Amino acid sequence: MSIEQAAAEGNDIEEAVAAPPQITIRSFRGREDADAFRRLNEEWITAYFVLEDKDREVLGQPEEKILHTGGEIFMVHLGERAVGCVALIPMGDGVYELSKMAVSPELRGLGVGRRLLEYAVTEARKKGARSLFLGSSTKLKNAVHLYESVGFSHVPPDRLPAMEYARADVFMKMML
Repeated sequence: MSIEQAAAEGNDIEEAVAAPPQITIRSFRGREDADAFRRLNEEWITAYFVLEDKDREVLGQPEEKILHTGGEIFMVHLGERAVGCVALIPMGDGVYELSKMAVSPELRGLGVGRRLLEYAVTEARKKGARSLFLGSSTKLKNAVHLYESVGFSHVPPDRLPAMEYARADVFMKMML
């Protein structure tokens, strides 16, 4: 059974193959991606935290809050199924927030998040970004480790644009 078949049938993907999944990463496309973007983010946020007003605002209107401001949303697909996402939100002067990164639980630990993060960093450089920043949480140890491993450094929160999420207690920046 291929990994795509396992995902489509709801089977355990790790049992389908030992190799990294054959994913595609592409730019956001319309309503179907908006629904997946919202679902993927609500899934991880509600597993560890509560949805905040800012989450509802961004997840409910990703085109207006991210794309129409000059930002990007990238979607990860396994076959036809959206299994991950991340956003780059412009803050001005070549500074972008890396935000709303999510990977389906059954694909975590298989390198999908790393590939998505590296893709987003590459795309930020193509856009002329000077730096990326993010807010995370000490509850998300694997995510923080991933950010560190690709070059993000811990910084005091006052060295970044204001974070509007109560859950953020880890602040990181990457110069490009």
